[in-house]
Amino acid sequence: MTERPSKGKSVMEAMDDSSPLGRDLASEARRREKLLGKTLPKPKNTRIMTISNQKGGVGKTTTTVNIAAALASAGLQVLVIDIDPQGNASTALNIDHHADVDSIYDVLIDDVPLGEVVAPCPDVPNLICAPATIHLAGAEIELVSLVAREQRLRRAIDVYAKEREEKGEPRLDFVFIDCPPSLGLLTVNAFVAAKEVLIPIQCEYYALEGLSQLLKNIEMIQKHLNAELTVSTILLTMYDGRTNLAAQVAAEVREHFPQQVLKAVVPRSVRISEAPSYQQTVMTYDPSSSGALSYQEAAAEIASRSQ
Repeated sequence: MTERPSKGKSVMEAMDDSSPLGRDLASEARRREKLLGKTLPKPKNTRIMTISNQKGGVGKTTTTVNIAAALASAGLQVLVIDIDPQGNASTALNIDHHADVDSIYDVLIDDVPLGEVVAPCPDVPNLICAPATIHLAGAEIELVSLVAREQRLRRAIDVYAKEREEKGEPRLDFVFIDCPPSLGLLTVNAFVAAKEVLIPIQCEYYALEGLSQLLKNIEMIQKHLNAELTVSTILLTMYDGRTNLAAQVAAEVREHFPQQVLKAVVPRSVRISEAPSYQQTVMTYDPSSSGALSYQEAAAEIASRSQ
């Protein structure tokens, strides 16, 4: 016979945590309870964050769209700028980005105002996106000959912010820039436009490979183009709690970057992987999943860090 929870105990307290599954469920329930009804603070000024890692497949785009969706769902005004020619962030947010759509390419190359290319995410209120199209693939070459080539995205964001203010539209709280996995002029534009860098690191053997080179590149940007740029946030992704390796990598990253690493950790999750194929973030595809919970925690942690 199944034992009934005794009077005075909540379901969570009465949950059997003697098995690994029971412990996981109890832990998730406690984490959800902490987030329940939590109001995220608005930053004093717009926080512009570039999500970057030269290593591919670490969860840059996934992190960008899910943290953006989590913050927007909490009532903050969020803009995602997709400057990866693959346009995966645009896909995940269900934004048209075929070749005939005005995109961030037109902003960077032809000086089209950013306000003319942004589109609202149909699934998440308060979230807008400047999409990427295939034309971005050639933008690196076209940018070389343009005046102030490293500053073009920064200027476009500044002009757009002023336009919103003049129209009486709410100020943007967060701008997230999703970068390609390389250090070309597109990524340099993102670094110059931002004040913060968010680096996703997967909990696998090659996690720190290439990170030292990325940090050197950021130092060069700080020295020559944007003295305000800082690595403010590191997020551990693809964490598999069943392996010692994941725990070792997480411990090593936390040891090297104690101030930057978020407490929230994103697990390996089928739901997170499935969501983009339905043109959704995991926040709307399966809001009750462990992946959605982890990104909500990460978003709450980022919002609570004053900048």
